[in-house]
Amino acid sequence: MGIGLGIVLLVLGLILVTNAVELPRSIENAINGEALGWIFIIVSVIAIGLTLAMNRQKNKTTYVEEHRRFDR
Repeated sequence: MGIGLGIVLLVLGLILVTNAVELPRSIENAINGEALGWIFIIVSVIAIGLTLAMNRQKNKTTYVEEHRRFDR
């Protein structure tokens, strides 16, 4: 999951929480749209946080370069 997917899930979650769309009755009977929205928001925050943490760790990698000289 990257930042893009996290943002998409966040937008979908906010749309579902604000009840901007009506879910079909068959889906609405199985799961509440607002609850699904909050699940999307939580997953998106975790995905964005993990992506930023992994990118930060990748940028902090240090490399050791060893040179050997042979004098005759």
